[in-house]
Amino acid sequence: MMKTRRFLLASGGASLFMAGCQRSASETASESVVQIERLHPRLDRLIMPGSDAQVLGTGYQWAEGPAWDRQRGCLYFTDVPANRAYRWRPGEAVEVWLDPSGIPASEAAGFREPGANGLWMRADGSLLACVHGSRSVEVLDPDTMSRTPLVSEFEGQRFNSPNDLVEASDGSIYFTDPPYGLEGLDASPLKEMSVNGVYRRRPDGQVERLVSDMTFPNGIALSPDERRLYVAQSDPGAPVIRRLDLDADGAVVGDQHLFDAIGLDGPGLPDGMAIDDQGHIFATGPGGVLILAPDGTLLGRILTGRGTANCAFGEDGQTLFMTAQDRLLRLETQSRGVQWM
Repeated sequence: MMKTRRFLLASGGASLFMAGCQRSASETASESVVQIERLHPRLDRLIMPGSDAQVLGTGYQWAEGPAWDRQRGCLYFTDVPANRAYRWRPGEAVEVWLDPSGIPASEAAGFREPGANGLWMRADGSLLACVHGSRSVEVLDPDTMSRTPLVSEFEGQRFNSPNDLVEASDGSIYFTDPPYGLEGLDASPLKEMSVNGVYRRRPDGQVERLVSDMTFPNGIALSPDERRLYVAQSDPGAPVIRRLDLDADGAVVGDQHLFDAIGLDGPGLPDGMAIDDQGHIFATGPGGVLILAPDGTLLGRILTGRGTANCAFGEDGQTLFMTAQDRLLRLETQSRGVQWM
């Protein structure tokens, strides 16, 4: 049986994952939702010692793509296998917001996951979405629910299944394109690209490929000064986060491995990321969420007990939302998200 990334995320570190499942079945008010693993004193400036998370929602197949809407005061996130997107507002229960989040099941022949994955809120209040089924990055208006494909191909070939994205202040959109949405992954007959790339859509609409040598590029994020682009690779044989140095025009002028997750215990692989205003990287990975200094030093982990796909800052900028397999979690932080600079 082919072991997909999601299988590895859910089954890796089985003892920790099972402990998390057992806790969730019999949780009491005195039991912690997460555990904070402190590996460096600097962590205390980012997360207050003794902090715990809230469970905002449960029962998802694989929660992903959290994005905070500052104009409307709510959080959007996706459930990729279920082909749905959800919305959470403070004081209210999570509700289904978009069904399907991608293309209808009747049109999804050849797709293992036709729904939306990564999301990004734009400054103008519209939402960017990576949609596996349409093999594109779309723009969605949360008020009218209108959807417009923004980019779907490169040099005449359709993308595999865009996965995650980040937008720069100049309007450049950086996104990853692994084959996770396709049945058979790299062996899919629908796959037109010879590589699993990382791309930039320039403000003028032109698309360029920045990286062509990653096996499974996944999460992506920008440093506060937008001169460093971080890309996570969800490959169990090479679970790394790369740092691409960018010049003032967005061209790649340097490339290095920032962090290697080999040897870390717990379920999960490098996936989605969030950046605080000091450049710290909150990167999902083995055990939950890894907290890295800008130089790649591992300061600690938020142990969720589950394969954790993504995270994002929201509310006043000092709340971290985490999509941890079947759960949506909320954790107050000392850090403030980069969008609140």
